[in-house]
Amino acid sequence: MRIGALEAGGTKMVCAIGNEKGEIFEKISIPTKTPETTMPEMIQWFKAKKIEALGIGCFGPIDPDKDSPTYGYITSTPKLAWKDYNIVGAFEECLCCPVGFDTDVNGSALGEVTFGQAKGKKNIVYLTVGTGIGAGVYAEGKLLHGMLHPEAGHILMRRREDDHYEGKCPYHKTCLEGLAAGPAIEERWGKKGIELQDRDEVWDLEAYYLAQALTDYILILAPQLIILGGGVMHQEQLFTRVRSYVKEMLNGYIKTKELEDIDHYIVPASLHDDQGIMGALELGRRAFEEKNS
Repeated sequence: MRIGALEAGGTKMVCAIGNEKGEIFEKISIPTKTPETTMPEMIQWFKAKKIEALGIGCFGPIDPDKDSPTYGYITSTPKLAWKDYNIVGAFEECLCCPVGFDTDVNGSALGEVTFGQAKGKKNIVYLTVGTGIGAGVYAEGKLLHGMLHPEAGHILMRRREDDHYEGKCPYHKTCLEGLAAGPAIEERWGKKGIELQDRDEVWDLEAYYLAQALTDYILILAPQLIILGGGVMHQEQLFTRVRSYVKEMLNGYIKTKELEDIDHYIVPASLHDDQGIMGALELGRRAFEEKNS
């Protein structure tokens, strides 16, 4: 198959062509501006590639409910130009092919489950830590949705006693994203994360908040694997600290073979930062299969 894939982010739209095996043939990046500016450029690019289906992993919140009148819309996003925008409908109308649709982080989770280290597992959490924080949840063999989709980057946190930062999130201040996303790191410490590599106190605090969130996910979702991706997680020293804090916070309450081997339970992403695009390819394949079944 020849499938289009779109990883729709707040700063850039990554467009790619690949196949059902997860092979990526070509890829471009287009700045995320307004729909009026960005959509025609993406549509023109995909049209020229003669794709059979398109998969979209999109920033949110979105409406992924196929029975909803606003299915395929970007809904209450803080990116105001894209608020209440029917992104699926726009592509379907212009490309005349099936379009698969989910959140960007659910797409990354699907990429890892279909092509990466989570293959064969029925329950995983994929957390991306970058400009924002989001989680994709794969539960009982399918991507988790409900009235909406997981917004696990916005769970409310217990602030550490020595941290007096007010929080960056405009909605919740001290949610996980508000305390631990890239912009929060930069505002709290006055420099970008990449300039703070040798500051132990920076990464110890970051690990504390990530571990607090992972502990909640473990207790609620009981995932078989937790994958941490995104730009902030390129600070590889975080993993050892996060694992240590998770063990401390769980305090021996649950015992599983996964937690006994925590180095292989809380792990980095495995697909060279292509997990989102590869997940979008799988979303496209599934949309094609559904339409032609």
